[in-house]
Amino acid sequence: MATTTQTNQEGLNVLSLFDGMSCGRIALERAGIKVDSYYASEIDKYAMTVAKANWPENINLGDVQHINYQMLPQIDLVIGGSPCQGFSFAGKQLNFADPRSALFFEFVHAVRELKPKYFMLENVKMKKEHLQVITEQLGVEPILINSSLVSAQNRQRYYWTNIPGVTQSEDKGIVLADIIQESVSDEFFYSEKSIAYMERGNEKWQQAGDRRADRYLQTPEKEKAFTLTANFHKGVPYNYFLDESAYRKLTPVECERLQTVSDNYTNHVSNTQRYKMLGNGWTVDVISHIFKQGTLK
Repeated sequence: MATTTQTNQEGLNVLSLFDGMSCGRIALERAGIKVDSYYASEIDKYAMTVAKANWPENINLGDVQHINYQMLPQIDLVIGGSPCQGFSFAGKQLNFADPRSALFFEFVHAVRELKPKYFMLENVKMKKEHLQVITEQLGVEPILINSSLVSAQNRQRYYWTNIPGVTQSEDKGIVLADIIQESVSDEFFYSEKSIAYMERGNEKWQQAGDRRADRYLQTPEKEKAFTLTANFHKGVPYNYFLDESAYRKLTPVECERLQTVSDNYTNHVSNTQRYKMLGNGWTVDVISHIFKQGTLK
């Protein structure tokens, strides 16, 4: 399988909508693609803090609903993962009636207004009828890629792109045991009371045949890290496992590794915010695979 990367001397002008902590910028660098200007649209102050600390040259445009596209130069690539709370099977299934998911149409507006050579949109698994709406609006069929191919987590996402030549990544065989830290501070370990609660939940859900039984009390030997939607819920990782005879949650660094982000990339904000933005972010190596395998030139 041939891999093609950018061959021109000039870099790309990139617009990243709903940029978060600039996972797209990491992916472009990891794919070896030169960037001239990276315009980011983001309003979360914590995500912006992390992005600025790692990429001070990024140009933040603020709220996606107030961007003046006429003021931008020719944009070569528009990327984004529009808020998915209204689409997710874990949500209330409000879909396009949910103002957060309606922001998807801002992505469509940007692509139609700027007419970039390439675009890429990421979103969660959703009902067929809503999948069809996005496909019709963007004019390309999505590819479903599971992050488990390149990381230690089960995370299925759709990717709509006109970048040619994109197919599934090869399975790197990474498992949870590959990304756990050897030494973890006491703050990440659970009390006996918390463990008892999780054990009761495990037993209850297992008897009911509920998939939630996979969220608790996992061990590093599990073939994959079991996750739900964005891997996190209310700022806490879903993955709990046994470590030296005590149960603990995953650390922020381990969650960075689940998302194939460099260690301590997010350490400019609180752990609560780190968990949140990592859960909302991209699995970088999936995006990098799309950019690297496709033809960006």
